Amino acid sequence: MPRPLRRLCAALALPFIVTLALASPAQAQSWPTQPIRLIIPFPPGGSVDAVGRLLAPHLQASLGQQIIVDNRAGASGSIGTGMLAKAPADGYTFALVFDTHGVNPSLIPNLPYDTLRDLTHVMLIGTAPMLITVHPGGPYKSLPDVIAAAKAKPNSIGFGTIGSGSLGHLAITQMGGQAGFALTHIPYKGGGPLTQDAVAGHVPVAIATIVQFTQQAQAGRLVPIAVTSPARAPSFPNVPTVAETIPGFAAEAWWGMLAPAKTPPAIVARMNEEVAKALKLPAVRDYLVQQGMNIRASSPDEFAKFTGDEIGRWAKVVRENKIQAGE
Repeated sequence: MPRPLRRLCAALALPFIVTLALASPAQAQSWPTQPIRLIIPFPPGGSVDAVGRLLAPHLQASLGQQIIVDNRAGASGSIGTGMLAKAPADGYTFALVFDTHGVNPSLIPNLPYDTLRDLTHVMLIGTAPMLITVHPGGPYKSLPDVIAAAKAKPNSIGFGTIGSGSLGHLAITQMGGQAGFALTHIPYKGGGPLTQDAVAGHVPVAIATIVQFTQQAQAGRLVPIAVTSPARAPSFPNVPTVAETIPGFAAEAWWGMLAPAKTPPAIVARMNEEVAKALKLPAVRDYLVQQGMNIRASSPDEFAKFTGDEIGRWAKVVRENKIQAGE
């Protein structure tokens, strides 16, 4: 192309480039102009639902638009997350995901989205240990009790989780591999149904986030026997860590917010900012901390890296233990 023509093309393109550069901030300033859908890929009553419904009214107040909480449960959260991946990238659909999000790529064949490519990371909201509990009327009083009984009669004791491929499922499986015992997995469709059956004594051992079980444990309806964090949880200082029985073991649950891929970066940044503000509110912060959550309020890039690390870690556990979806 002749030099004069190149200069002309560059001159004509400059206003367009400037317009694009200014469009994203302007778009964020005018956003939102309509209600925002917040997908919860789990049933009502679970910890993800609790976090979403805690944040929703505060986001609604700060953004000036209704936040519509939409529970879309199934397949360890992948159904609701798949709906998010297919939603328009216009800033009006978000989702809260759980630690299963980092497991699903290695566990679910033909996952209907690419976990890193088809989704935009908004924020890692927080992390928390899981709590292993038993029923107060049951025969087990400690984690060593459960392990001893399981070694004596392999697979004779059931353990309930929020679903196949959940972090609780993988954690107990990994614990069994390290300590030489085997329990039978009983998957539930979310934290609500699991808690109901655990409190009723229908499942001998249950594992879920400390956020999910704190209220029931503090009320004496469930007996906590171990936490999965490296150190004891401040809310349960008398409950030993798993590592005190199985040296070196640790695993923590987490919650994060996602948007569809190609959501405008300025809108992602604005939502990140508004969620961070909500997490600083005493009513929100104190509740989550009391429930055992370590608030992270990460940047989008930090959350993206965290997710990639989780995918790699749990893929190894799934592969080594030959875990399949539906177990």
